[in-house]
Parts: sequence; C-alpha cells; structure tokens
Amino acid sequence: MGRGNRVCAPFFQTPALLFSTSPSSFLSKYANIYKGKRGGGRGGRGGRGGSRGGGRDGHRPYQTYPEIVKENKKLETYYNSLLKDLPEEEQTAFWAAYRRELPNSFRFAGSKGHALAVKRLLQTRYIPEITSITHDGVIVEAPKVVPWYPDDLAWMMTTPKNVVRKFPPFAKFQRFLVSETSVGNISRQEVVSMIPPLLMDLKPGMTVLDLCAAPGSKAAQLLEMIHRGEESRIRQVISGLSGDANGAPKSEDQQEDEAARLEADPSDDGRATGMLVANDADYKRSHMLIHQLKRLSSPNIIVTNHDATMYPALRIPNPENPTKPNYLKFDRILADVPCSGDGTLRKNVNLWKDWTPGSALGLHLTQVRILVRALQMLKPGGRVVYSTCSMNPVENESVVAAAIERCGGPDKIEILDSSNELPGLQRKPGMKKWQIMDKSERLWNTWQEVEEYTKSTEDGVTPSRIVESMFPPAEGSDCADLPLDRCMRVYPHQQDTGGFFIVALHKKAEFKAKPEENRKQPPVAKTNSRSNGATKRPLEEEEEEKDDSSVKKAKVEEETVLDEVTPVEEIPAPVAEPVPEVAPEEPKEAEPEIVKVEEAPESEVKTEEQPSESTTPAVATPAATEGQAVPDRKVRQGMGPYEEPFKYLSPEHDVIKDVTKFYKISDRFPTDRYMVRNAMGEPAKAIYYTSALVRDILTLNEGRQVKFVHGGVKMFVKQDAPSAEVCRWRIQSEGMPILHGYIGEERVVVLKKKETLKKLLIEMFPKIAGDDYKKLDEIGERVRDIGLGCCVLRVEPEDPTDQDFNEHMALPLWKSFHSLNLMLPKEDRSAMLLRIYNDTTPIINMGIKKQLPEEELKEKKGEDDAEMKDAEEAKEEVEAQAEDVEIADAPAAEEVKEEVKEATA
Repeated sequence: MGRGNRVCAPFFQTPALLFSTSPSSFLSKYANIYKGKRGGGRGGRGGRGGSRGGGRDGHRPYQTYPEIVKENKKLETYYNSLLKDLPEEEQTAFWAAYRRELPNSFRFAGSKGHALAVKRLLQTRYIPEITSITHDGVIVEAPKVVPWYPDDLAWMMTTPKNVVRKFPPFAKFQRFLVSETSVGNISRQEVVSMIPPLLMDLKPGMTVLDLCAAPGSKAAQLLEMIHRGEESRIRQVISGLSGDANGAPKSEDQQEDEAARLEADPSDDGRATGMLVANDADYKRSHMLIHQLKRLSSPNIIVTNHDATMYPALRIPNPENPTKPNYLKFDRILADVPCSGDGTLRKNVNLWKDWTPGSALGLHLTQVRILVRALQMLKPGGRVVYSTCSMNPVENESVVAAAIERCGGPDKIEILDSSNELPGLQRKPGMKKWQIMDKSERLWNTWQEVEEYTKSTEDGVTPSRIVESMFPPAEGSDCADLPLDRCMRVYPHQQDTGGFFIVALHKKAEFKAKPEENRKQPPVAKTNSRSNGATKRPLEEEEEEKDDSSVKKAKVEEETVLDEVTPVEEIPAPVAEPVPEVAPEEPKEAEPEIVKVEEAPESEVKTEEQPSESTTPAVATPAATEGQAVPDRKVRQGMGPYEEPFKYLSPEHDVIKDVTKFYKISDRFPTDRYMVRNAMGEPAKAIYYTSALVRDILTLNEGRQVKFVHGGVKMFVKQDAPSAEVCRWRIQSEGMPILHGYIGEERVVVLKKKETLKKLLIEMFPKIAGDDYKKLDEIGERVRDIGLGCCVLRVEPEDPTDQDFNEHMALPLWKSFHSLNLMLPKEDRSAMLLRIYNDTTPIINMGIKKQLPEEELKEKKGEDDAEMKDAEEAKEEVEAQAEDVEIADAPAAEEVKEEVKEATA
C-alpha cells in the first residue's frame, strides 16, 4: 500500500492507551497486589497472608518454587493410547517438544498503517543486534517469520520470554517489544492462537461474535480484519475520485481500481460497517478485554459480559416492519471455548502435576452448549470456528459431533475442509476413533462398554462423569459418517508450538436444536467436584468458601432451563435468570471448574466461569429529557457491578453543534452517533463515538438485561479552556484517526520536518510567547497565528527516502496563550521516539520552571530502566502465581489515564 499523499490516516494510526499508566507502573501496580506494598496482599501459593514489609522497598521477597517434574503417568498413558497411529519417533518428538520451553512469539498489527514500518525496524535495527548476542555459549538465533501467517506479520524466536526479559544484552529489544505492545503495534501472542481468526474468512461489512474473548488477542485479530482496507476507502472518499490529495487528475484505471476497493464496504462513505461483539462470562476479564481492544481505537466494537451458553439475542432495526422484533444473526462466530488446556503444557508447567482426565470430562457438556448456541446465532451460510488449546478428543471431536447431532445433523451443519488453507502450516487430521479415560484410569472404547459395566455394579453408578456424547458417533446414526478428519490438530513437535484444535463449521440451513433432556444421560455418582484436577480460579475459590445452599437451590430451579438452547428467533427477550453454577444434566454433582488457557501471557489461566453475582446491565437510551426519572445508583447496590448507561446525544445538542462549528467538521461526518455514559445523558467528562450498527444495538436492547460493558471509542474529552471563546472539548488521541480527515483546515497545523516532531515529543509545553515560536521551525508561525484550543497536527514527512520517518500521522495539539502541547501520553511519546529516532531521552516538562540537571536526568533514566526491569520481573511472578486479585484491584472500564492536562503558563 502506498504511503504518499496520505490524506486520512487509518483508524488505528494514532497510538492509543493500553494501560491507565505507563507499562512499568501498570505492572508494578498489579505486582504490588501480590508483593505486599499495599499492605497485606494475599500472598503466594502457600497462603493468603501477604506481608506489609520485608524485602527491598517494602516488597515481599521473591519466592522460589521447586522445579516441577515434567512427568505425569496418567497423562502420558492416555495420550499414548490416542497417538498410537503415529510412528514411534514422532511420539517421542511429541513428548520432547512438550518438555521444552515455549518459543517467544509476537504479531504485528496487520490493519495499522505503520505496522510494516515497525516490522522493518525489527528486521533492520534489532535482528542484527540479536544475532550478535551469545547466551550460554551459543549465538542467539534470530527471530524468524511464521511461514503460514499472511504478509509475514507473525514472528517467533527460540529464546524464551524470561531470557529476553532478564538477560541484559536483550534490553533494547525488550524495550522495543514493550513499547510497541503498549501502543498496539505488536501483539504478544502464542503462534497457534493466531490460527482460528485466519480460518473465519472474515470480510468487510460482516458482523462477528467472539463468545469467549478474554484476554483478547484473537478478538484484536478479528477487529483488524473488520477494518481492513478502511484507510484506503476513506482516503478515496475524502480526496474524491476526480483527483488525488494534491489535486492531480486520476487515470481511468486508478478510478476503476479505487471504485472496486470502495465497493468492498461502500455504504458509510468508506467507513467500516462491520462489527465485533466481544464477550466474556467473567466480569473482571471483560474489563481486561476492554484494555486490550481499546488500543485499536475502533467505533465498531461492543463488549458484553454473559454466560456463552445462554448468550441473549440482540435486537436490530426491522426496516420492513418496525413494530416486529428483529434479531441479529452473525456472519461469523468464534467459539474459543474454555478447556482443560493440556495443549499448553509448555508454558503452564503446573499442568504436569495437576492434570487429571476428570478436567476434560467435566467440561464436555458446557462446550457442547456453547457450540450449539453459537450455531443457533449464526446466519445460514455463515461460519463458526470452534477451537481449544486441548488435545483431548472429549473436548474436541466429540463436542463437534454432539453439537452437529443436536443441531439437525450434517444436513444442517457441515464440517468445512480447511486442509488447503494457510499453506505452510503443519497439521494432523481430526480423530474418527478414540478412547476415554475415566478418573480411575480405565480406558473405554464405546458407550456400550460403559452401560454393561454400569449394569454389573450393585448401585448402577456410571464411571466418573462419562456421557454418551463423549464417544465417537455410533454406527448407523445420522452422524456416523461425519468427516471429523476435516478437523485440524496442531501438535507441539510439528513447528515448535503449543497444542491446538481448530474446526470450521458451515451452517447450511436453520434448525431447531434438540433439547438435552431428550438425550440419554447416565446416572452420576456423588463426588467431590474439587477432585477433577482442573485449575482453580480465584473467584471460584472464594465462592466455594461460601455456603452452597443457594447453589443447591439454583440446581432445582434451573434444572430444566438449559435443557434446550432456544433458537434466536424464538427469544422474545432474554430473561434475567440467576446463572446456574451447575449443569442441569448432573443434578447430583456440582459443575466442574471451567478453565480456559489460551494466548494469555505465560501461565495466565482463562476461565469461562459463571459470574459470582448477577451483573446489572448497562442500557442504552436516547438522552434523558427534563422530567425523566434518573436511575438511582444506590438501588443497584448489591445487584452486581454497576455500568453507566449509554445515552446518545441529539445532533442538535448544543455541545455537538459547538464542536462541529469550532473544528469546522465536514457535514459528511455523522453527528448522530455521539454518546455519553452517565444517567443524565449530558456531556460531563467524555463524549464517545460508535458506528451506526453499534448505536442501533445499544439503543434497541434497552431494558432487555443485555450486559453491555463497553462500546465505541472516546472522541472528545472536556478540557479547561483559556477563554470562553475556546471550545472546551478537545479531540482525544483515540478518536483523532477517525475524525481528523473531516476537520477544516482552519484547525490544522502541518508538520514536515523530523526534528520538529522530535522537539514536540521530548518537550511538554514548549513556549511560543514572544519569539519562542521561532524555535518550532516550520510550524512556528502557524501555531502563533492559529486560534487557542485543540487542533490537529498533521505530520506529512518531506523526505520520502527516510524510512524511519515516512508515515503520515494525525496527532492532537493544544495551544494556550504561552505554550503548546502534544496531547499524547508519555508512553506513546516514548514509543514514537524509540521507533522514529531510536532515542530513549526522558520526556521533559517545560511547564516546570526548574529543570533537573543533565546528570540527574541520566540518573532518572537509569532508575526508569531499572523500574521497567523490576516491573517485568514482577509481572512474570504475578503471572506464574495466578493468584487472587480483588475486583477493586482490576482495571475498571473507564479507568483510563486522562491525558496530559493543558496548563496556562
């Protein structure tokens, strides 16, 4: 894609916030939860009594843990029985790979305009440095391209993360990774977890649902795909097909090519019309998901907090009959479900000692329900991608077969052949026959064997938690000839990755799902649910300490509720039922801990658990008018986490008219998509912007108990203005990429020189009073003459041959009476300094009268470097422990750092 004559930057292009503070302070903050700095953290694995002191700077000293022996007899016996068709040398390679540390991997954000420039930095600046490093007497192997990932945007290196973090020669490379990750240019993601989104065949304009989205790496991939080509389309619309950005006429061929690209998603002036709904059942993790996705500055996203097995239908407009409810059917759905995670043995080494067959047995029915629900919410002709990080057929092929059987068989649902997709990816076909191991390590070949054994026992108890749907489809059944070999298995020894299972399903026609109550279920023995070996999550541990009488009551009341997952078209409105904490098919035994281990860093464990409290949903409504009742926040106490409602502003609202007039915003930019998040419906601190479809969904689902957590992107933030004539609403850096192409030239400052940008990045509040404006070179006179308040700094590099400085950007700039300020967080400034100038100079606040001497600045930089290293080590310890974090300690939905406030000099 050419970068010359760029009029409109991509929606991602301006760096956005990931953390509410700098990366190092963010990591330190959450590390301190564990290390006792706040006074009495919960301690490590050995107990709950965190220390108030001890160790360096009041930290609890780092704990050391005995090395885990990477052996498990039950695990190896079971998988050797499954892999018996593999040659002996390949089985040996399989286990040898699992016992090695997992390689380091990352992905460049493919939809960002400067992703290729960041990739070039890796190739030209950092790889030569890495290949000169010797570790343990061996030359370090350079990062290499993942061959099957499109456009060479995924990379991996054999050097593990912990070595890159701690070994001093990697310091520059580590700073590069952390810096670019913080602004969204790089995603630290395990290689195999990149596969499912690539099999979804997602095209512009499609609606997609990620049912189990946290921590969000796959959701970020999907969001990038939704916005693919948007930059080019918007640039075409703004510049017009009659001429380019400089007014030069275009050839007929150019016009035809651009028209064709515009036709990919033309209905909204080139803006992306697709949408991603990212869901997670855990409230805390849904907010971590927000922090992951907000870096991408997309107005086409909604984050929800629901149990994936009972995801509610979402109402959408019905133009043909506005009085008749119309429900959204998705074009694509990703079901990356909770699983036992035995494909992650390389990074979650605790699984070597914790793995039991009961983990998978207890999750099977939940996984089937999630997949059935996904297929119900899919359009005919749509595609569901089902994936796990488990190698167990009980969680994979058997789930696929059971879901297809419940949904009407192969006449309704087809398993797609993906063998020709992603050339270069080594894989194995799905299994068609397999055994099941119960908790007593007995292997079962068929359901008939289980029934015969059950009849032979005195009490007629079925072994463990085994059910019929866990076995291969029976001969003579509708699903007996399912092409399960079209499923995809990725083993760790094939390309030095983790283990993964993926399958793409095509919905051929609508269906009515068979209710579970009609399916043959075995008697279930009373057992202790804690003994199934699944990894515990903190909330689960806390909930199990409470009296379980409410759980038992929920079992009785909900036993029939989930017997059938109602098709979308039959749901008039979701009912606010208490979420059952146990499966209805097993009334005598609590549902097992549901664990999902995916691309989260190191040993982070993903759990699709039921929320411990019924979350009060946030609703979207038009702005409240005078006399309307405002929800009382106190009434919501005790009903779960409170989410501010979504209130859309009228285009005739005084604030909207004010910002439109001040910034000379083109009438081609929609004014009916601005919203605020407060019960009064009046702009108070921030104004958000969403796509039209997101707006329709947020407003039409008011009062339907849909738990919306986040939507859209922050566009304007209230700012103290130096005078009454100045608009008090400045453009937020997150919203600038969306808006800047529509802003009038009266509020634009054009910067062309590399050194001028560097000065603005390093210096906060440089003076412009008197003759000081001359120090800003080519923009000096312009910033002297432009009116006070926020404006757009349009970066248009003058030297196209400078590979480090050839990206067009749009950044928010604030002018006061005596000074100027680039309205970017410090971490974004630092990332740009490192990327463009390879400079780690500390940011200088010119608003502080007395600056630190140069020696002190150097000393402070050294302290910052040490803090970053400590923070990384602390983060590693936190991830390794995966212990309790109170909900108050997790980042809140709007706990995003207010960017640097302008001060009148």
